[in-house]
Amino acid sequence: MRYAYAITSALLLGGATATLALQPSAAQQAQNEPGAIQASAPRAGAPMSFADMVAKLQPAVVNISTKQTIVQRQPANPFSGTPFGELFGGMGGQGGAPVKREGQSLGSGFLISPDGYVVTNNHVIAPGAEGATVNSITVTLSNNKEYTAKVIGKDQDSDLALLKIDAAGLPFVKWGDSSRARVGDWVLAIGEPFGLGGTVTAGIISAINRVTGQGGAYDQFIQTDASINQGNSGGPMFDLNGNVIGVNSQIFSQSGGNIGIGFAIPAATAKPIIETFMKGGKITRGYIGVSIGGGVNDDAAAALGIPKNQGELIARVEPNGPAAKGGLRAGDVVTKINGQQVTPDQTLTRLVSNLQPGTTARFEVLRNGQPVSLTVQVATRPSNDQLRALANGGEDSGGFGPNDGQDDGSDDGDGVTQGSTAPLGITVQALTPGIARAIGVDTSVQGVVIATVDQSSDANGKLRRTDVIQAVNGVPVRTAADFARVVAQAKAAGRPQVLLLVQRGRGAPAFLAVKVK
Repeated sequence: MRYAYAITSALLLGGATATLALQPSAAQQAQNEPGAIQASAPRAGAPMSFADMVAKLQPAVVNISTKQTIVQRQPANPFSGTPFGELFGGMGGQGGAPVKREGQSLGSGFLISPDGYVVTNNHVIAPGAEGATVNSITVTLSNNKEYTAKVIGKDQDSDLALLKIDAAGLPFVKWGDSSRARVGDWVLAIGEPFGLGGTVTAGIISAINRVTGQGGAYDQFIQTDASINQGNSGGPMFDLNGNVIGVNSQIFSQSGGNIGIGFAIPAATAKPIIETFMKGGKITRGYIGVSIGGGVNDDAAAALGIPKNQGELIARVEPNGPAAKGGLRAGDVVTKINGQQVTPDQTLTRLVSNLQPGTTARFEVLRNGQPVSLTVQVATRPSNDQLRALANGGEDSGGFGPNDGQDDGSDDGDGVTQGSTAPLGITVQALTPGIARAIGVDTSVQGVVIATVDQSSDANGKLRRTDVIQAVNGVPVRTAADFARVVAQAKAAGRPQVLLLVQRGRGAPAFLAVKVK
């Protein structure tokens, strides 16, 4: 997935800046006011021209550009301290010193009020690279008049932002009802691709409520084949009545150009967030403190003996978090929240994020194949920086350290499963604090650690030595005997594979399905 906007180190602008002022009418109306363009809208089924419609709507669409300072630390001069040091003294930013350069980003937006409120994507006005700082944001109208914009509100999760320019009597458009959009409906996209100026493309709605797999509360888009390219980000998607039913946001492309798969944030999602910004409010979302291990696909369903595509797996529960206090466990399959089913189109993350902080939610889960009902007190979602700190991601050490296989005094005496009869083709042993430190796993992690992997088994290529198995089919395992018993039970029940909850280093735990030998 790519954001549909452009960022460059240098930008060439052509043409003169016009000075014609927009003249407000005595009783100003939205450009897409009912009756203003309906007579000129193309007839359903066989449009002849969108020209009259575009003439009304295009003045409300704007170009958005930023000026940024990017600070990059250059590698040190490899010839420093050698006879060639003077010759190549300019290499590496003078010995690794930071280098500043100017950058710009380009995107689109649209006016939603005559006094200068502008909707766009958050990524259009965000720093375009690590070490970048946004110095200014400029909004350029269709008459080439430029304004310096102020950020009223922005939200990374929904990828929406609201800007304000100091002007009056501006052309503007209104929100439509995206919930009434249907696959096959005609739509128009207006924006500023590649900084070329106002550009109009037409197409149909290819899908609604499209989940792209990025995760998060807002992974649900309107998909269209109307051409959307870099620079279209933040521009409006119009229905044939001229109403804004989406905010163009992303494209799917291997090259960065349009291939007929573009995505827009539905107006039903965007409008309440923008209205919150306009009222000076902040966006709050529900949070329960879990990591999601994915949906119940074919492998997970076969291992757990449950229907596929119903529910999502909990990979990790934050200690002392809302979910832990409510009784949720790693390995649980959450099937419903407050009666709403968890499906690939209505994900667990989306449902939880839309819960009101401070309320109590009812969770229906499958635990070891049995239904369990739990209640969880919903908290407020931390910032993305705080969540990254909690995740504490990283890679493992690649093998055991000096204490490999040694007893540090805390081993419970459980042995290692023997290779010739080892279930799944792996040998495991109890994870002790000493082994955890040696392999780079947090000492709070519990489970069994893999000692060897049979190269002829299905586990080869999926698992590796030093991986920690925390649970099998949702059942926690703490010793080699636990592990062998649960796998044997799955085999006796006719399960072709088991679902392992695996911790690798300090990264996020993941579910892996492995065939039973």
